[in-house]
Amino acid sequence: MSVSWGSLAAILGLAVPVAAALWEFVLAGRKRLGYRVQLDTTIRDSAASGPDTTVLQRMQWDGTNLRDPSVVLLRIENAGWRPLVAADYVAPANDPVGIRIAFPGRRVVGMTVTERSTQVPPTFFVPGAEGFETTGRVISLPKVILNRRAHYKVLAVLDREEGFSDPEFPEPEVSAGVVGGVRGGNIKKTAYYPFASRQVRWLLASLILVSATQSAFTLAGDDEAAPLDCTTGTLHLSGSTAFAPVLREAAKRYEETCPKAHIPLTATSFKGSVDGLGALAAAGADARLPDGRGLGSRLTFSDGPKSDGRPRLLPRPVALSLFTLVVHPDAGVEDLSLKQVRDIYAGTVTNWSRVRGNDVPIHLVSRNPGSGTRTTLEQQVLDGGGPPRVTTADCAGLDRDRPGRCEVGSTGTLLDTVAATPGALGHSEVGAAAAHDDVRQIRIDGYPATLEGADQGAYPYWQTEIAYTYGEPPADSIAAGFLRYLADEVGKDIIRAEGHRPCSELDKPLLCRPSTS
Repeated sequence: MSVSWGSLAAILGLAVPVAAALWEFVLAGRKRLGYRVQLDTTIRDSAASGPDTTVLQRMQWDGTNLRDPSVVLLRIENAGWRPLVAADYVAPANDPVGIRIAFPGRRVVGMTVTERSTQVPPTFFVPGAEGFETTGRVISLPKVILNRRAHYKVLAVLDREEGFSDPEFPEPEVSAGVVGGVRGGNIKKTAYYPFASRQVRWLLASLILVSATQSAFTLAGDDEAAPLDCTTGTLHLSGSTAFAPVLREAAKRYEETCPKAHIPLTATSFKGSVDGLGALAAAGADARLPDGRGLGSRLTFSDGPKSDGRPRLLPRPVALSLFTLVVHPDAGVEDLSLKQVRDIYAGTVTNWSRVRGNDVPIHLVSRNPGSGTRTTLEQQVLDGGGPPRVTTADCAGLDRDRPGRCEVGSTGTLLDTVAATPGALGHSEVGAAAAHDDVRQIRIDGYPATLEGADQGAYPYWQTEIAYTYGEPPADSIAAGFLRYLADEVGKDIIRAEGHRPCSELDKPLLCRPSTS
């Protein structure tokens, strides 16, 4: 009996995935402890431009200046299909340490666990917990119980050791093992998405070749398949200029992942929260959608909730955003009390010498009405008060010898104006301010703009970043797909990289506010 080539290809097409599954889930994947180095950067490398860093280089820890600080973020994960318990770690029973991480050439000055799966007990990481400590250049982690695919992340602040002169630091050295694990049980450095061993990848490559042979004619001329969660079409984004850096990067990455998606962005895509809400409401009205149907091609992002009067705009909290006051260095101040801030914006304090700064008139540079950053400043910091009247329509016309106020249309323009105007005071999203070397961030009542300060109720200038849709967008629309992307791991990494906190990481994700609010 002869066997056709089509039948043989079908047999191989069945055998290859079965063999791959047996290898991955029965043999190779039975026990596997993995780690990823998700971030390893010096503060020096984080400078936006030029050889000197004027904001982050003065990093301190416990009041001591760090010589050459760096930050490392590691993800520890169960990359196998069996849970890991304390007895699985290759360490004596009386040794509480399960994993050791060494940083050659660097000493550890501080570390914390920034994220953990919900199944990972928090008691492993409380201060004083056995096995959770730092010594010199080594971080010790306890024998954490990890269910399948569970993980936790460790953030370490490091400083260069005296005598270490190499310009680049070696990679962190992670030492751990599990009893009965793959290839001796040593901890494995995994890829961004732990998937399969090299052998399995070869098997899967063979499967692809077999499938291609079977479908040579039917697949001819077809476009390359996109990931399952990808959507097609054109998405128009608008709204907050403070959140624009996140959206520009996310749009770029989404288009790379989903070739049939198009997200056109221009210099005028983001004009402010109120402008974006108005544009979304107008687009929905023009589409004349009946009740129960949503617009799937538009999203707008607002610093804080919408005002009344737009009942078809539906909110989805995305991130907790921090804002900061920024000042020209000539002002000679770096800290203001909440009362001093309110007095300045009320117009009763018009010279920096009145708050122990230099003898320089105060020039207020504000965002235009409708800016979420400005609205948040008025509501959260100024207790509902507003700034004094505008003295010039063009910020270039500010009188250097007299106090005044002007307005601009975007965060970037505001920062450039403050940097170019002695005595200027403005307001900005924290990530953009930190990247601008020519302005100084102002502490409020001694507290810098940090998520920890907001959580403890010490820092007042924050807001919830909210994505708005016109009605409920179809599940297969590009608007719904992009929102899912922002809530996924890659999207959350982009949000964190710009200084915001994803709502899903807070105690009450739907409210997306600091713990004390």
